Amino acid sequence: MAADPENTIIMETTKGRIVIELRPDLAPKHVERIKQLAREKFYDGIVFHRVIDGFMAQVGCPHGTGTGGSKHPNLPAEFNAEPHVRGICSMARAQSPNSANSQFFIVFDDARFLDKQYTVWGKVTEGMENVDKIKRGEPVRDPDSIVTMRVAADAAA
Repeated sequence: MAADPENTIIMETTKGRIVIELRPDLAPKHVERIKQLAREKFYDGIVFHRVIDGFMAQVGCPHGTGTGGSKHPNLPAEFNAEPHVRGICSMARAQSPNSANSQFFIVFDDARFLDKQYTVWGKVTEGMENVDKIKRGEPVRDPDSIVTMRVAADAAA
């Protein structure tokens, strides 16, 4: 089955291309926010500020520290039953379940202890080997970054 360009993200990183299939069936508000921010070029140049080996790579803070979000309001939680396994994209948040904004993470390995506590909104379908190359650290010294992040439908236009 061909990917839906309107629900596909193409992320060019300093480690290579990563393609993400969006899951509006699981988290429609979160998918809409990711696409909105990609279209605003919000993610361009943003660093992977928290990368924990065997766990996940986190990105999406405009300050590069994990302390910030976009100009848009926080999102209500859309927790779902999709398991946090290798390649899953899920929204980072503060303590409040309704505090997700722009930061997200890509899971390296099984992290099912996060299930139904964080909103899964997508899955890496190409380029997981590039996710694996992202420099580790908490915080990361001289971190890797997203060069560009686009909705595939826009790239084709």
